[in-house]
Amino acid sequence: MNTPPPLTPAVSGQRLEINSPAGRLSYYVDGSGPPLLLVHSVNAAATVAEVKPVYDHYKATRTVFALDLPGFGFSERSARAYTPALMVAAVEALLEVIEKRFGVLGVDAMGLSLACEFVARLAVQQPARIRSLSLVSPTGFSGGKSRRGAAGSTYAMPWFFAALTGPGWGRGLFNLLTRPGVVRYFLNKTWGSKNIDEDLCAYCVLTAQQDGAEHAPLCFLSGQMFSADIHTVYEALRQPVWVAHGVRGDFTDYRGLSLVQGKPNWQISVYQAGAIPYFELPHELFPALDRFLARSISG
Repeated sequence: MNTPPPLTPAVSGQRLEINSPAGRLSYYVDGSGPPLLLVHSVNAAATVAEVKPVYDHYKATRTVFALDLPGFGFSERSARAYTPALMVAAVEALLEVIEKRFGVLGVDAMGLSLACEFVARLAVQQPARIRSLSLVSPTGFSGGKSRRGAAGSTYAMPWFFAALTGPGWGRGLFNLLTRPGVVRYFLNKTWGSKNIDEDLCAYCVLTAQQDGAEHAPLCFLSGQMFSADIHTVYEALRQPVWVAHGVRGDFTDYRGLSLVQGKPNWQISVYQAGAIPYFELPHELFPALDRFLARSISG
């Protein structure tokens, strides 16, 4: 078996590790000022590099923390069940680090795509610990399907997971899904164009080559990380919530936002971009996020 090239840091600053109920976790920290927590998405090649523009922008005025979710980056990539509960436990563990460092409760948090569900769930479970939520291209709002299942339930398909992982072909299948051309194909669909960020593409390929990289994505593909009760979770949020999404690519169906549209604590911004709009339109998105965060601090 070929030895994968070593993983390099996804962003600047310090990379630190902690042991937690979610296993060994890695996170990055840079800057100074009030804390801001960033959580990347979940996909076959997910990485902190997905939130790099936000990290770089805010490290001038905030102490920015970016978490490697379990199964990704430098965090533990062991063969285990990767579930919303595990991901929430990881976010909670980093919150404890932030709270000890700053001596306060109430952190501004941003999630990308599926990570929005993890951050939102923690914000409902422990509302004093999350001051505001910035949700970029959040999952759970597509179509007209009601997602009000039993508390903590998921869309896991055990039969599909078994088909994906055995006997012995899970890594081979994952390798096919994360070839450079395939990674580029999916980023094109995320952007809704071929004008993707080349550095992100290269890092996605690199991180997917690491030992154990298949375990979390195969759980993701079999539905284990998608919450069947997420509408109940979103509707229970009482903190200020800012949603940003684009209009191009595969992630443009947000009909479900009608559930929260008009709620006084929710505001929604739409950008002429793909699903990670801060890569394409930082000059539009960051001023809006600046205003939202400023209101959170003053409020």
